[in-house]
Amino acid sequence: MRRKLFGNIGLKMISAALALSLWFFVTYRGQSEMAIDASIEFKNIPKGIEMLKQNVRRVNLNISGHERILKTLRPMDVRVVLDLSEAKKGEAVYFFDINNIIVPRTIKVLRMEPTSIKVVFDEYASKTVPVKAHITGAMEKGYRIKSIEVKPSTVGVEGARTEVNRIALLRTEQIDITGLDTGITQDVRLNLNGKNIRTKASEVTVKISVERTSR
Repeated sequence: MRRKLFGNIGLKMISAALALSLWFFVTYRGQSEMAIDASIEFKNIPKGIEMLKQNVRRVNLNISGHERILKTLRPMDVRVVLDLSEAKKGEAVYFFDINNIIVPRTIKVLRMEPTSIKVVFDEYASKTVPVKAHITGAMEKGYRIKSIEVKPSTVGVEGARTEVNRIALLRTEQIDITGLDTGITQDVRLNLNGKNIRTKASEVTVKISVERTSR
């Protein structure tokens, strides 16, 4: 029994080494690394609390995995998720760790930058504001605008109180009337101009009536 166990020990050690080398070759063949920008998702924001601003929009990750899998990654496959259930009005700093990162199970996260985010929270607020059509260009010679009608003429806005309080009215996207010699009616999106708010409606209907000028 002892002879069978320890016989040809050198050959057995070589075989074990070859098997181990083969395992590493199969396991790591095709492995690669890449950098990717991951979006930040927020969950469990308390009722009555709104995010006013944040100093980081995306997190740069260095990841490794099989080259074929890395090539087929979609933006939704890699995310950084933060739980804001303890958020309250004011400024807060949240730190990222591996538990915040959502990636396919075969992908390994090597590095992340930055490792924290600063968020400012505010109270929720809402109100109704008027909507004004944003007209650009010059009409055909001999014609002028008779009237401009916007429906609905007001729209509800909501979001962080600081942002909502700053809004006196909303404008539509530009409506070019260059060369116009007849009335038009069209649906136009609201221009939020980067404001951190939400609107009850995303667009309004603008009716422009024209008339000939007196000669």
